[in-house]
Amino acid sequence: MSTPHPWWQGGVLYQIYPRSFADSNGDGVGDLTGITERLEYLESLGIAGIWLNPVTVSPNRDWGYDVADYCDVDPDLGTLSDLDRLVAEAGARGIRVLLDLVPNHSSDQHAWFVEARSSPTSPHRDWYVWADPRADGSPPNNWRSAFGGPAWTLDGQTGQYYLHNFLPEQPDLNWWNEEVRNAFDEILRFWFERGIAGFRIDVAHGIVKDRELRDNPPAVEADDEHTRRVGQRPVYNMNRPEVHDVLRRWRQLAERFEPPRVLVGETWVLELDRWAAFYGNGSDELHLAFNFPFAFSPLEAEPLRRAVEDTESVIPEAAWPVWTLSNHDIRRFPTRLCGEEEPQVRCALLALLSLRGTPVLYYGDELGMPDVPIPADRARDPVGRDPCRTPMQWTAEPGAGFTEPGVEPWLPLGDASRCNVEAQRGRDDSILAFTQHLIALRRELPDLRVGSYASLPAPDDVWAWRRGGRVAVTVNLGGEQRSIASGPGVIAAATHTARQGEAVESTLVLGPWEGALVLMGYR
Repeated sequence: MSTPHPWWQGGVLYQIYPRSFADSNGDGVGDLTGITERLEYLESLGIAGIWLNPVTVSPNRDWGYDVADYCDVDPDLGTLSDLDRLVAEAGARGIRVLLDLVPNHSSDQHAWFVEARSSPTSPHRDWYVWADPRADGSPPNNWRSAFGGPAWTLDGQTGQYYLHNFLPEQPDLNWWNEEVRNAFDEILRFWFERGIAGFRIDVAHGIVKDRELRDNPPAVEADDEHTRRVGQRPVYNMNRPEVHDVLRRWRQLAERFEPPRVLVGETWVLELDRWAAFYGNGSDELHLAFNFPFAFSPLEAEPLRRAVEDTESVIPEAAWPVWTLSNHDIRRFPTRLCGEEEPQVRCALLALLSLRGTPVLYYGDELGMPDVPIPADRARDPVGRDPCRTPMQWTAEPGAGFTEPGVEPWLPLGDASRCNVEAQRGRDDSILAFTQHLIALRRELPDLRVGSYASLPAPDDVWAWRRGGRVAVTVNLGGEQRSIASGPGVIAAATHTARQGEAVESTLVLGPWEGALVLMGYR
């Protein structure tokens, strides 16, 4: 008898930025109760699990990613009871809840760091990365923060520098310290025992630092844009091999629960062989590792085909890919990749939801929701990521159904009259209906849900692939009509909705920026 596939392999995940999803109490900030009140929508969409950006206590210098208490809920978002209710009501609808885990750093207001900086001999001192100045008083090495400037800040009270790979208010934890590892074991257990289905692990590739604090080498022309901008390769302040010991430890802990909890890594590495290593042997480290080479590929046939083929060639046999096109850091794909053109958005969604692996939708992706320009006086994020974090657009009414009319939301609303849930729910030809149909097909067709991937021959600008034995997907990502050789079948999903149900004989003809999913052998 075959082993059943875990829920996260066949299902679709949905990322929610809690402050921007639904405001239940009219204060302009989304909250956990607001998410609970919108579960019917997520169920109707066909979502299997939701990943919540940080809901833990935070001063919000980096909007939740500076954690002041790992085992409580930020008052802006609700209470532990609100989260328990969300987990229970989501579970009753067949939806699991994943949280964000931030192990690389805490807030400088966390009790651990407050105590650590009080004295060089304090009990928590070695829970963080401290080092003496160089002879001239400068930082201990050349490491640069991902947000700009040195990755070190001098603590005037104790005369040592502390490390922060992000904001100075986000001191890095010392993962060479066994007490830190034990503390996080307890944090994971706390949430798993409350019914949390797993974690998306922030900076999963970077939590362990070089023990000798060696200088990073300079960037070279062949490096990616971000590395060249920072000016150095993150060899010693991130990407250390010892991080795999931590991930294996967490995998063992996650497997002790029934059902086993899932670990999803933010693995921001652009070399696919190094990315694949975060799966370990395929069953002893992360369950899912975000694939940024795919997310950063242009919406063009050859780069996307190459990213997927290369992924399939390096991923361990027992491992499972995960794909996304938008998130809270990299902007919304309808703007970033598609120029906010609907045919391109539909092609991108067809590809995302038809690959072998777990797709992750960022809230609003299912509508084609674009980035929202943010006036300078409304900016909240220290590094400019606000445009992709704006409130969900539920209706065209004042407040967009996100908050009460007349209430100013924490970030500006976009043009809700142009893009909102209510309007698209009423149209069978909407982007929302198209997304919902694709997710339903994944549930219905084993080949589409868990079948193998194989590229198919295709003309220029066209990407075509096979899923399992009876599903073929083709997207024309160019401005000219293309003809693609095909066996007999029927179109089960099409970016032009009217073509659904159309028979295919020996040739599939696609117009510019058009795609189709064909059930082969069906007539």
